[in-house]
Amino acid sequence: MISIRQRKGVKTTEVPEDYAAQEANVKLENKLPSGGTSRRLWKLLSLMVGGTIALCIGLLTSVYLATLHENDLWFSNIKEVEREISFRTECGLYYSYYKQMLQAPTLMQGFHGLIYDNKTESMRTINLLQRMNIYQEVFLSILYRVLPIQKYLEPVYFYIYTLFGLQAIYVTALYITSWLLSGTWLSGLLAAFWYVTNRIDTTRVEFTIPLRENWALPFFAIQIAAITYFLRPNLRPLSERLTLLAIFVSTFLFSLTWQFNQFMMLMQALVLFTLDSLDMLPAAKKNLKTGSFLNRLGKLLLHLFAVLCLTLFLNNIIKKILNLKSDEHIFKFLKAKFGFGATRDFDANLYLCEEAFGLLPFNTFGRLSDTLLFYAYIFVLSITVMAALAVAFHNLSDSANQQSMGQMGKCTIILKPETAYNLIHTILFGFLALSTMRMKYLWTSHMCVFASFGLCSPEIWELLLKLIHLYNPKRICIMRYSVPILILLYLGYKFWPGMMDELSELREFYDPDTVELMNWINSNTPRKAVFAGSMQLLAGVKLCTGRTLTNHPHYEDNSLRERTKAVYQIYAKRSPEDVHALLRSFGADYVILEDSICYERRHQRGCRLRDLLDIANGHMMDGPGENDPDLKLAGHPRFCEEIKRNLPPYTAYFTRVFQNKTFHVYKLSRNK
Repeated sequence: MISIRQRKGVKTTEVPEDYAAQEANVKLENKLPSGGTSRRLWKLLSLMVGGTIALCIGLLTSVYLATLHENDLWFSNIKEVEREISFRTECGLYYSYYKQMLQAPTLMQGFHGLIYDNKTESMRTINLLQRMNIYQEVFLSILYRVLPIQKYLEPVYFYIYTLFGLQAIYVTALYITSWLLSGTWLSGLLAAFWYVTNRIDTTRVEFTIPLRENWALPFFAIQIAAITYFLRPNLRPLSERLTLLAIFVSTFLFSLTWQFNQFMMLMQALVLFTLDSLDMLPAAKKNLKTGSFLNRLGKLLLHLFAVLCLTLFLNNIIKKILNLKSDEHIFKFLKAKFGFGATRDFDANLYLCEEAFGLLPFNTFGRLSDTLLFYAYIFVLSITVMAALAVAFHNLSDSANQQSMGQMGKCTIILKPETAYNLIHTILFGFLALSTMRMKYLWTSHMCVFASFGLCSPEIWELLLKLIHLYNPKRICIMRYSVPILILLYLGYKFWPGMMDELSELREFYDPDTVELMNWINSNTPRKAVFAGSMQLLAGVKLCTGRTLTNHPHYEDNSLRERTKAVYQIYAKRSPEDVHALLRSFGADYVILEDSICYERRHQRGCRLRDLLDIANGHMMDGPGENDPDLKLAGHPRFCEEIKRNLPPYTAYFTRVFQNKTFHVYKLSRNK
């Protein structure tokens, strides 16, 4: 297992059109000398200052995260094989294609190797550009070969610096979104500070650099910022066209860089559909805006039902016609996760037992509360939800109700389209994060944006002060600036010393067993040898040695999932003849067994890999505890344990050729 050791010797709502807060700002601006000219200069100065701060804080965040990565691994001083091993699980697989493109004699040969790849999955030729989201690795490898930087920058640093540079873009986009919503760059500054102080819950880039989400989320944040700006009323034609271009480009890049993009796009489509149905977007659709309240509500519910049924129908029809099964395991997982029947499906249970796909841990809210982010988020969310409900009721009311509400004048509550968009967005992604912990990074980063916007929003403070009968334009101005400044001072006082301690804490990457294994494979096995083992380990084998694999962590293919389940029988209760036949059917020459899997204690009983295999095979699980009544005793002992005894039934098929404290490598006989 990988470990870290200390380095030795080193130490919304608003009144229609005439918002009170805007009136207050206008009055203050009118007092400035030279009238309109001074106001324009003031706006220009504010834009320049806010833009400069946005760029600076984005770059500082990038440098901060890159420094943490360097300090944690001593990345600049460890061996190349150790650097590659630090790209764990699927991260190593993705980076291997960047390395493969750089090692190819020519770019055309590199492309050919990716399009007709026969090393990632033994006995199969696959198009990696079609199967995986590795366009970014291809693009970076081309840049590295074309640009005159080979003498000054190692390939691995060009790769990781690009990812940390994207973090600067990410934070800048969050900053701008909050600024657009609130009207002040102070809001963006608070959002960026919250993103950094809640780093554990907002990003994991410093220890999973090549992960697809680290490529995709910066473009996703740009898209949200562009949509937020696009929803503003009365945009100039040029601004509208440029914003649409930004939306298109960012959505395109987001879709290219993450295999889960379709689920995110579906969520965003639901956001826009909901807003349009409730008449919260500036649009010409009118069929839901006539009739009584009950009539309109009925139309809305019927519309929702029709869209849902049509979506599910088309989804199933298209999959059956094209015989698509790539996401079948996800729907099995979701069905079991939300209580629609227990399952013995190996793939579904593999996801169910992973902490990343479980419910969001409750201690997450404790960490978010320490920075005051969660409290601020709930405060802003509560007010904007109440405003949204009032607006939705108003928009679905009949003409008489609209007339009576219109007579209320200043008590009428409306919601700006860009605010409504971000509200529904944060609610839907909040539900997604609560149900699946891995998706929390979508929610927590937007939580920083939404909370900071609300604290700096004149509309939010106006509604609150009116509710408690303390409304005054000057109070709005005081609250929207004083509260975020006080929070920024609090964050600096409480977290700055800890951040400095993190930057001064120096460690070193330390995983001698895996290093020894990779060096042995490079020195003692043929270049064309085929290796079987766990998905996570084989990704490292592919990166460090270039050997051919039987399976790998990119789990988005049905035949690969079936192959992985077959390879994993090395940890099940199967006979040596069966295991040998399964491995040889995939062309395996060597199999790597890991004690950390064979004797796993990380998961509770029922979620250990060996338990999942036993259940899928209809065998009773090991150890004390209950088993389903239809499970039977296996006819053979557990393979990974019994093979170490070197008994004749096993030595006839497998010969141990390498062993250390963590790994056991066996060569498969070919004459059986």
